[in-house]
Amino acid sequence: MNQALVDQIANAVLYEGYLLYPYRPSVKNRQRWTFGGLYPESYCESEGGTDPWLVQAECLVRTDGEAALSVRIRFLQLQNRCEEHNIWQEGVERTLDLGEYTLITLTSQPVTRRFHFPASRVEEPSTGQEIFAFREQGELTVFVTVASTPLAAGLSKATVRVRNLTPLEPTMPRSREEIQLHSMASTHAILGIRNGAFLSLADPPEPWAEHVASCENIGSWPVLVGEPGDTDTMLAAPIILYDYPQIAPESPGDLFDSTEIDEILTLRILTLTDEEKQAMAATDERARALLERTEAIAREQLLG
Repeated sequence: MNQALVDQIANAVLYEGYLLYPYRPSVKNRQRWTFGGLYPESYCESEGGTDPWLVQAECLVRTDGEAALSVRIRFLQLQNRCEEHNIWQEGVERTLDLGEYTLITLTSQPVTRRFHFPASRVEEPSTGQEIFAFREQGELTVFVTVASTPLAAGLSKATVRVRNLTPLEPTMPRSREEIQLHSMASTHAILGIRNGAFLSLADPPEPWAEHVASCENIGSWPVLVGEPGDTDTMLAAPIILYDYPQIAPESPGDLFDSTEIDEILTLRILTLTDEEKQAMAATDERARALLERTEAIAREQLLG
């Protein structure tokens, strides 16, 4: 497995849509977290079930021996950064490492793990003498289940299910902004296999193609990742990808907003006014890093 390549793709998925041009508080950036969002189950049920509270990934594994499956779940836990009268939502990276289990074990005894993140509030120094600043997160409780189902000789189906089962007090305010502090964003899974091989769900080899229909993926699209031809790693992403996705080699760095063309976004950032650049830098640490990286690009690179 090319770990660096896998991590590069997974990070691109993690921060897809994290910030949208013009990279500062605006109409476009008020309703973010559209990919891989998981809200507390009780909230979803009370609101009519239109919001997701679980994600499920299923894929096919070919093995002639004792294959072992490893699973990592990654997502952004949302938090408010409050300064004076301004509130901005940030994402904190979370990784849930479930370790490795043999498919034989997962067939007879599926594994369920509980992960809990308590509510927190951290005060911090601010840019002004009289400005009070803090960051706050809500409580978050996540359950992850991993299982395996034999389908045919030498073929099994691996299942990974992620659920947001955060308990909510009946008297808790339930505006969407408040519920987001108990929610997940950009939820995805990275599956690894040892002594086995994952099969492409988009282009499965014969005679396994007929078994693809048994895979039920909910809010998740598993694809092979790594170097073309690798079969030991699967990325179950909240966006539709093709097998072996790659980052464009000419990309100078993460621009977050894939609905735009990199070159156009770069030129737009460079033409921002000083006041707009100041607002962008103050919005988010990643926005500030993007601005600094863009302004450091040599003129020759832009002309090329």
